[in-house]
Amino acid sequence: MRAIDLHTHSNCSDGTYSVKELIDYAHEKNLAAIALTDHDTVDGLDTALSYSKEVYPDMELIPGIEFSTVNEGKDLHIVGLYINHHDSAFTEKLRGFVDSRINRNIEMCRKLREEAGIPITYEELVSSFPKAVLTRAHYAKFLVERGYANSIAEVFDRYIGDHCPYYVPREKILPEEAIKIILDNGGVPIFAHPILCHLGDAKLDQLVKRLKDAGLVGIEAMYSTYEMRDERQIKTLAQKYDLLISGGSDFHGTNKPKIDLGVGFGKLFIPEDLLIPIRAASKNA
Repeated sequence: MRAIDLHTHSNCSDGTYSVKELIDYAHEKNLAAIALTDHDTVDGLDTALSYSKEVYPDMELIPGIEFSTVNEGKDLHIVGLYINHHDSAFTEKLRGFVDSRINRNIEMCRKLREEAGIPITYEELVSSFPKAVLTRAHYAKFLVERGYANSIAEVFDRYIGDHCPYYVPREKILPEEAIKIILDNGGVPIFAHPILCHLGDAKLDQLVKRLKDAGLVGIEAMYSTYEMRDERQIKTLAQKYDLLISGGSDFHGTNKPKIDLGVGFGKLFIPEDLLIPIRAASKNA
């Protein structure tokens, strides 16, 4: 049985591989399927779908997205699989997210420039990473390359970490809203890497129940950083709340250099038969 990877990123968000490079690498890894799930953008999906169909018809390309949401002040990510990225209602929602990101990035550049004394403008940042959805990883790379910090870790520690003076939080939607957007689109909403929410067992159980009540269809039970006990815990929750099991590496290229496509830290294996019920749950597949 071949492997699949249902959580990956290209340089259309905060990965370092182009869409075509990512697809080439997935085929090199002999993956049966790969989902492109860039953060809050579908910009790479047309290229991904046409290129994979033309060059690698033996590998399925699943159109996806990863929504950045907030739950009780903390990040919570919802992956959407088998989305229709040309749906007008869906793309209109995404434009709102893009506008929110732009305003946040303009303000963060202003704070770095006027308060930290770092000569950075939003226009310069955009030109350095054309067509990318700007994240803090892009800021870190920008500042290190220009000698304003020695490392990415230093950028986050001194300037743009969650509690740093130059960080500007972006408006985020609730996970229930992301689930509804994906369902209305005909896609399959997946609770991404729930262990990374760092909740106790009881709170995580309550959260999964709440999201299931909102229409959640699947949960990421297989993930690069999970220990065996983590995988068992999430699979138990999936069974308890009748959720489909998904899995992915969360591959970002050199931005997460120890995490490899399809295999994570080396031991991850997501069997292709997991995709059958996920595909069946979508109205777009």
